[in-house]
Amino acid sequence: MSAAPPALSAGPLPDERKALLARVVDGLDSASLWWLSGFTAGLAQAAHPAPHLALLQGSAATAPVAGVGERATVLYGSQTGNAKRAAEALVAELEGAGLSVRLARADSYATRELASERLLYLVISTQGEGDPPDDSIGFSEFLNGRRAPKLPELKFAVLGLGDSSYADFCGISKRLDARLVELGATRLFDAGEADLDIDTVAKPWRTQALEQARKTLKAAPVAASATVTALRPAVVAPAYSHASPFQAEVLANQPISGRDFKGPAFGQHGASDKQVRHIEFSLEGSGLNYLPGDALGFAHRNPEAVVEPVLEALALQGDASVRIDGTERSLRDWLSGHRELTKLSRPFLAAHAAQARASELNDLLAPGRNADFASLLGSHQLVDVLRRWPAEWDAESLLTALRPLAPRLYSIASSRARVGDEVHLTVDVLNYQAHGLAHVGSASGFLANLAEGDHAPVYIETNDRFRVPADPSRDILMVGPGTGVAPFRAFVQERAETGASGRNWLFFGTQHFNSGFLYQSEWQEALKRGELNRLDLAFSRDQQQKLYVQHRLRERGREVYDWLQSGAHFYVCGSIAMGKDVHAALQDIVVEHGALDAQDAHDYLTTLQTEGRYSRDVY
Repeated sequence: MSAAPPALSAGPLPDERKALLARVVDGLDSASLWWLSGFTAGLAQAAHPAPHLALLQGSAATAPVAGVGERATVLYGSQTGNAKRAAEALVAELEGAGLSVRLARADSYATRELASERLLYLVISTQGEGDPPDDSIGFSEFLNGRRAPKLPELKFAVLGLGDSSYADFCGISKRLDARLVELGATRLFDAGEADLDIDTVAKPWRTQALEQARKTLKAAPVAASATVTALRPAVVAPAYSHASPFQAEVLANQPISGRDFKGPAFGQHGASDKQVRHIEFSLEGSGLNYLPGDALGFAHRNPEAVVEPVLEALALQGDASVRIDGTERSLRDWLSGHRELTKLSRPFLAAHAAQARASELNDLLAPGRNADFASLLGSHQLVDVLRRWPAEWDAESLLTALRPLAPRLYSIASSRARVGDEVHLTVDVLNYQAHGLAHVGSASGFLANLAEGDHAPVYIETNDRFRVPADPSRDILMVGPGTGVAPFRAFVQERAETGASGRNWLFFGTQHFNSGFLYQSEWQEALKRGELNRLDLAFSRDQQQKLYVQHRLRERGREVYDWLQSGAHFYVCGSIAMGKDVHAALQDIVVEHGALDAQDAHDYLTTLQTEGRYSRDVY
């Protein structure tokens, strides 16, 4: 993960060179920084040989670097880190087979090299409804643009990561796969489309990729006398991860959605259908580290209020023992801790349509009905489908058809520089009535039910693309309505504790001032102390005309543009729909105040994203 660089001590560099170096490393992730360190070490070695540099990772004896035609390139685009891990796993298998391979993130890949590639493996996640992750926007636009080269010599394969609870499942990977074929490249085998249980698809895909690479490339012979400086550090697996989470103690769990001081709900925290909680966990003894911008992952369990209605709708006995793939549990335990019950997927709905002989549901699954299908996914949980289109399921068939329960991620709302061995979350607890039934969220319901002293299985999910600037003098603008403000609480804490001199400007929005102004007293104190320089608020339901954060941005358009022109970083966190509205507002601001046309404004924002100065964490 990236981190703010230490202050440059007195040394051989003049001040102007130090300033230039700070700009070069600003925003780079850990992989890029390690590559840069290897590059500069190589220059130093050439000028003044220092044999000990070859021992940074022990004796690393390798052959000279292979030519492009003898090397595979693994290119990845990742929003939360899953695609990066899948790409790294492939690289490890290729290297283990003695094949020459390089790993590149999409936004650091020199697109001019694409025409000379001979073997390309593309691993890319999906952001929202079929969109590319932020680090792949530039590459995707290049590949789909007029400047993309013809690729008759290229062989390739694509692995897409997505979530089948979205209508356009793995949309970006499908489009890039088709585009590469249009450009004349040869598809080695069908694109992989991995759902939340990634390894089910990723492992056999890697097996095919390795087999094809062995046919295409020559294994690199080992030259015992050659040594090179390592460009990547040895990766030490954390003691706790999504596969082996840490049991973190709950230190506090309290509502922070404000009190309604004007209406009949006076004295009550929020409305019954809108509750936001601030939760604090202890990481003491875990060895887990995080930076502002990272997320906390949970291996949660479905609450009883989610499980029991499913059993009731199917008239199944929760205590019945069921064996799946050699593991035996009660049906209730399977549904509570091992199956998705609140997020629907296309494969399950197709199976249920057949089971229920439901022509209406089958029609919704048809090509060309994406909007209607997306509406179904957004408005129904499993129990709603079972009640609307009744069908008989036996326990084993049901469990086989349902997806495994996936961990949930929440943006971290604290800085370790301020809270030490703690991690804080801001959780919107889902609780609503629909289709004649009370509904609760799976993960948010689990978290809301935790009491002080309870323990929950957690791990850190790093997000190198969502970081405070490495240069502490840079200004930042943060747009975080609702619980999207969580990472910006961490940003402001981090910048205050590290003495960053850059200014901090926050745009926050919610429905009502009285019941939704999250962390109100903290923001007021931060303004008094100078830790927060500007705060713009939008309360959408407190006046006749709805007012959102994108409206506040437009009102401050001149100043927003001036900040960007002066090198500020721009951050957005919250819903996908909000992120699109903010992006549209930002583009209009650039058009108006930068005197640019729409295409040039689009290119301006794409450049900011490529430079790591425009970062989004949307979901």
